[in-house]
Amino acid sequence: MSNRVTVSGKLVWFVSLLCLLGGYVSTAQSAASTQPAPTAAPAPDEYWFYTPPTDRSPYPDMGDGEVKNVILLIGDGMGFGPVATARYRSAGAAGRLYMDRMPVTGYVTTWSESGLVTDSAAGATALASGYKTNNGMVGILPDGRRVLTILEAARDVKKMATGLAVICTINHATPAGFAAHVPSRDMYPKIYEQIVQNKVDVLLGNGSIGTATQPSTESTQAKQMGYRVISTRDELRAVTETPVIGLLGIDEPTPENPKPMLAEMTAKAIELLRKDRDGFFLMVEGSDIDWAGHGNDTSASIRKTLLFDLAIKEAVEFALRDKHTLVLVTADHDTGGLTVLGGSLDGKEVGVAWITKGHSGLPVPLYAFGPGARRFMGVHDNTDVPRLIAQLLKIKDFPKVFPRMEPAKQ
Repeated sequence: MSNRVTVSGKLVWFVSLLCLLGGYVSTAQSAASTQPAPTAAPAPDEYWFYTPPTDRSPYPDMGDGEVKNVILLIGDGMGFGPVATARYRSAGAAGRLYMDRMPVTGYVTTWSESGLVTDSAAGATALASGYKTNNGMVGILPDGRRVLTILEAARDVKKMATGLAVICTINHATPAGFAAHVPSRDMYPKIYEQIVQNKVDVLLGNGSIGTATQPSTESTQAKQMGYRVISTRDELRAVTETPVIGLLGIDEPTPENPKPMLAEMTAKAIELLRKDRDGFFLMVEGSDIDWAGHGNDTSASIRKTLLFDLAIKEAVEFALRDKHTLVLVTADHDTGGLTVLGGSLDGKEVGVAWITKGHSGLPVPLYAFGPGARRFMGVHDNTDVPRLIAQLLKIKDFPKVFPRMEPAKQ
């Protein structure tokens, strides 16, 4: 058994490396070969909502211009395997996802202070603050000291508008890592209270407002903090002012209700936040890629990754028009160790294998587009991501640790 596990581990590392270098390898082979490239397959009915880009060329290099806005998109559990599988199944071997068109690529190491395999809480804390912490901890170091997050620094130092748009509940581990500070990710009521007290301008995620006679605690707390609370897609489309919190019932799209929810949430968050003259910081999470990985559900993993890719499309299309927006795509960790073992070039058949139903210690992709994107080229640790963002925003006092608060004497 130990030999089989070792061999599987080596195979996953090898396939991950191939996925990272895929753009270079495919380019080199097409230049050297006289055979025509395989035709990209149309997405099967299960992925009816997704149309891969017809232009496979990279988005333009924006150089080192001023960064006014930052959109950080995190695919929870999105290692190289889910990206490759979604690409093959939706667009064929020669196809591209929207994230594949981002001109700067690299990968990110994800270990936590607890060990080689991180959870979402420690992963989000690293991506938000530039510091490692123990698994399960949110926004604080193992010794209990609070760390400043890049969202908080953007708001407090640069006076930027801020937003979180996620498929999960707003008090889940990844959004919590950007706007809360607690010793345990399971402290959901406290996390929610801290996030709304942190006055994030746009909060969109799963949740319930309750009923007219019995409003939910979340709805009541948000209103007390001055938020407009919305709960339906129509209300989301109609809202024009911040602060706003969406406690939305989020489901997968159907042919009768075709617009992917995360892409729509991303577009609305950008629409609202861009009104701030000082710029904005927005974190978007494809939360449910992780859930598919935990279930070793290949079909769900592909669907969730493609839905996330459409949110990336919304971010990049805005950045292309704006010229001063940095778009970053990465993951907090890999879930499942998904790898591709074979299949057809048109993507109609893709053979895969899963290594675990938990997280793995594999590195994860990093994509960048916009001014300053070149800074993210190559190999980085997850703690490098917010530090580089702070440099591009000219935030000097980052990363930052606050002194531990001592209990008041009686």
